[in-house]
Amino acid sequence: MAGDPWTDPDPQPGDFDAELAAIDPRDLQVVEAGSGAKVTLVVGVAGEDAVRLERLAAARGKKPSDVVAELLRDADRPAA
Repeated sequence: MAGDPWTDPDPQPGDFDAELAAIDPRDLQVVEAGSGAKVTLVVGVAGEDAVRLERLAAARGKKPSDVVAELLRDADRPAA
């Protein structure tokens, strides 16, 4: 019997088999547990949004990646 991905506990064995098989080994880095590893996300921003992000970063004296990280942290906080 197939499970319901919306209500079953996550993850189920095999849930990510297709995605894992599609990953190019050149895009993987194996890191031992407890080594202080971190996850890096690549965010694509183009056109006017890229210009806007660069302008915001320059105005704050920060890198665009720092501005994106701040936006994510702020979005995760409960509304006042």
